[in-house]
Amino acid sequence: MIGQKFFSQAHTEAASPSETQDKGQRERKRHPVLGPRFWKISLILVAASLVGVGSAAVLPQTMAIAAGLTVFCIGFWALSVAPEYWPALAFFAIAILSDIAPAQTIFSGFQSSTFWLLFSGIILGASIRHTGLGQHIAVLLSQILGQGYARLISGIVLLSLALAFVMPSSMGRVALLIPIILVLADHMGYGPDSSGRIGMVLAAGFGTCLPAFTILPANAPNMILAGMAESLYGQHLSYWEYLLLHFPVLGAVKAGILILLILWMFPDHAPQPQTTSLSEEKTVLTFDEYHLLVILGLCLAFWFTDGLHHISPGWIGLVAALYCLWPETKLTSAKCLNQEVNYGALFFVAAIIGLGAVISATGLGQALTERLSDYAGFDPDRPLWNVVVLTALSTVVAIMTSLPGVPTVMTPMAQDIATLTALPLTTILMTQVLAFSNILLPYQAAPIVAMMQIGAVPVRAVVKLCLLLFVIGLTLLIPLDLLWWHVLGKF
Repeated sequence: MIGQKFFSQAHTEAASPSETQDKGQRERKRHPVLGPRFWKISLILVAASLVGVGSAAVLPQTMAIAAGLTVFCIGFWALSVAPEYWPALAFFAIAILSDIAPAQTIFSGFQSSTFWLLFSGIILGASIRHTGLGQHIAVLLSQILGQGYARLISGIVLLSLALAFVMPSSMGRVALLIPIILVLADHMGYGPDSSGRIGMVLAAGFGTCLPAFTILPANAPNMILAGMAESLYGQHLSYWEYLLLHFPVLGAVKAGILILLILWMFPDHAPQPQTTSLSEEKTVLTFDEYHLLVILGLCLAFWFTDGLHHISPGWIGLVAALYCLWPETKLTSAKCLNQEVNYGALFFVAAIIGLGAVISATGLGQALTERLSDYAGFDPDRPLWNVVVLTALSTVVAIMTSLPGVPTVMTPMAQDIATLTALPLTTILMTQVLAFSNILLPYQAAPIVAMMQIGAVPVRAVVKLCLLLFVIGLTLLIPLDLLWWHVLGKF
């Protein structure tokens, strides 16, 4: 034993420089914490600590902790140094142990309609795959869109945007579209992790969410803004005036830019439809596929008419998911809940919603906005400056809370800001749309998160597209939209 130990030590000491280097590389592989991820984690922890400690000097303790926790979570999600569910679970643990908000607020994500709409979307997607219905829909879409990759991406974006005019919930649209797009990608010859598959999912998710901020009933922040404007100020936002003000630039032009960016960032070969999958095996719908079509049709009917019955899309989706999970319906596999549900995605969404609720409950978003407003330099003689500053304030709120947080925080202040700036109240309210339609990171928008999770899209790809669209929004789209506002006489 002693001889063996001595021989091993002598061999190590006599190792060549290249062998020593290889050993160091193997050691780093065995200890990945010593690599780039270690420095990213260190940066996040230092930034969160500095924000938390620095905020404590000017803010109450609960707000300071909430600020540090926000930087912690956003840092982990943005830099992708851990699976999305890890910072989500860490949020629940830190928030509940620090007692910065009631447990009901911290875990409010699990009670939200958005959470259950994502769950139902996963189940409906599994049912679409299990019954084979998605394959039939994919063949139909391929006949319409499958003449080239550019036409395919353009068609998906336009189809997704068109659906926003008739279906009010962006989460519902994502839950319905993404499973079908995944089957379509398989049918078109775009396998897992291919650029074409990623581009198709992003075209559907971003196409049905971002331009839809210009369609009044199509997204949650729009409806929150409309509801609060009416309840606080008696301002009724007209569907057509809202569409005219925002859609030409933030809807149509942004959709065109989205198509160009996806074609540039995720290029791929022309579609290669799998012609044998249905033509040789089956040409008519089975009973199970007809059965599922009826369920999806009922879902769509209730989603379309939510203005009449006022039932949240999440609860409609949950009822449909429960029906599909019932064994006798044979619309899902027996092990669907155990094998086909991504619980990490559900924890991720619940944490994002809970984080926004904590920020709101502690008053952090309101305090931040008020302090920034003190330094805004509003001037009745500079209307353009006032609009730009208001857009910047709303953008900060969107980053610190989430997109629905913008109307929640900014709308109660609108009348006071209108007095300071001498701008019409409607103009003050509409600056919020410039902010919550321009997403910096995916965590801000639950539908984008849902798309990312249901479609299994790499976080890095989504973040890159968000960042590019955000920069283009700031430098091109918002200035163009403000010019359009000026033409319409809004300021």
